[in-house]
Amino acid sequence: MASSSHRVKVSQLLYGLATFVPGVAPIFGRGGGDSKSARYCYSVWLRHLVAAHEGGWRGQPLVVAELGPGDSLGVGLAALVSGAEAYHAFDVVQHARVDRNQAVLEELIGLFRARADIPGEAELPEVRPNLSSYAFPRHLLTDERLGQALSEARLARVRDSVARQNTPGSMIDYRTRWFDDAAIERDSIDLLFSQAVLEHVDDLPSAYRAMALWLKPNGLASNQIDFRCHNTAHLWNGHWFYSDRTWRLIRGKRAYLLNRAPFSRHLELLAQNGLALAGTRTEKLVSSIARGDLAPRFRGMTEDDLTTSSALIQAIRRA
Repeated sequence: MASSSHRVKVSQLLYGLATFVPGVAPIFGRGGGDSKSARYCYSVWLRHLVAAHEGGWRGQPLVVAELGPGDSLGVGLAALVSGAEAYHAFDVVQHARVDRNQAVLEELIGLFRARADIPGEAELPEVRPNLSSYAFPRHLLTDERLGQALSEARLARVRDSVARQNTPGSMIDYRTRWFDDAAIERDSIDLLFSQAVLEHVDDLPSAYRAMALWLKPNGLASNQIDFRCHNTAHLWNGHWFYSDRTWRLIRGKRAYLLNRAPFSRHLELLAQNGLALAGTRTEKLVSSIARGDLAPRFRGMTEDDLTTSSALIQAIRRA
């Protein structure tokens, strides 16, 4: 008989089954992370920017794209406030509201004007990647650059773009249509990023194909991925214990849950789409699952996959 740690998490199974009841599914499709917090958004944007520079990328993120912005467009707004000229946001379910975006924007402006340090591990213990220093990156965002970015005329344009997203002249393009080849002009994105999103994407091959199409030559994809079970199991990697049939019941009719793809699958898809690995920052956790207890299709996982709990994966589109 399976130990209690290997049994199905009943609450998650009930959630999944309940979504088959008409009218219930939307309850479990709500929510979109922590991006309603300006300090979270500020931290995420600067972590990606600092990590990219430390990894050797020297591009200028003037046109940026985000997969899965969540409760607000705050991370992309942080990019705009700090100098980006255009921001494309893609989600599965539309969460972000204009009034929330406006509130987050004003807080972000204050943080950049103050050159506030990056909120770190003490304040945001779950946010990755970790950095060696959380001091404001003055070497990347110089006083000259921020002086231009934070001018009143430019901020008025950013504010107007938030109010008029998806209209001609707006700096913001926000949509729920993913992976359409025509969604973004090809070869147009300097930096594409996501934060704890790619573990939820059902069609990963199409996601990576879209990244390769959208990025400019030498453009950067920066994706922070959480490989943990997201409370679907008793162990942090217990989602790899479930058979495909059980997982379909747990997933139910929710708009998204987990794709259960391990670290190495993402590296494979990078290579298949002409994206050259620029660097990774992985974190490990001890696995308490015996290999024989894994679902059949996961028993061949490497030890590296089985113990990788999170990873920042950065890759450059080959010129």
